[in-house]
Amino acid sequence: MISSAITAGPTATIHPSSVKSVLVCDTQPVVVAGLEALFAGHPELRIAESTNSLLDALDAIRETPVDLVVIDKALGMRAIGEFLTNLQEGGLGAPGIVVWGAAISPAEAGSLLHAGVRGVHLKTAELSSLVACLQTVALGRVWMEECILRERSVDYPRNALTAREKDVLVLVERGLGNRAIAQELDIKPGTVKIHMKHLFEKTGIRGRHSLALASMMGDTTDESRQVHSAAAA
Repeated sequence: MISSAITAGPTATIHPSSVKSVLVCDTQPVVVAGLEALFAGHPELRIAESTNSLLDALDAIRETPVDLVVIDKALGMRAIGEFLTNLQEGGLGAPGIVVWGAAISPAEAGSLLHAGVRGVHLKTAELSSLVACLQTVALGRVWMEECILRERSVDYPRNALTAREKDVLVLVERGLGNRAIAQELDIKPGTVKIHMKHLFEKTGIRGRHSLALASMMGDTTDESRQVHSAAAA
């Protein structure tokens, strides 16, 4: 079985010598044992801490910062949102957050990305794809399981966008921020903000990561779409 995903940006693999510490916060203790066995074949990933409470996870990060955090969606969307807020307001650095669950709706995935989550993964996917997800997030990129977005029809026509809005959207898909987009298009950052506002209004999507991923799903011929498959080991 092959599990496909969409990532914002080109794909790559962490160098084995660069070990990334992972904190796992999951409602099922057996999951940790399973991930430890999985990571045994991937020395670039190491479980540094495990907990079944987001409060305990926050305390653990305060004591020892980690590179990646894997959170069980079953802990609750509201609780996860509060965890992300506390993480940001507490100045605890910016670990790559991955949320996974048995079922995640497109709306939930969009909310998670908008809140700062970098990876959204299904527990029903092959475990090998979780490794690819973590590797992608560790490199500062965004990972979204393709089947999640497949449930949501991106039905806005691109011809509803102006030429300049399309230019901005392409650069958003490449992961550029507003200042970089302004430099690329030789316009003011304030003008980029206006174009972004119009893009959100016309698409009904909130958050630039959600916009980029939804746009790539909606236009399979776009050269900026980056799709890769993680085959089961």
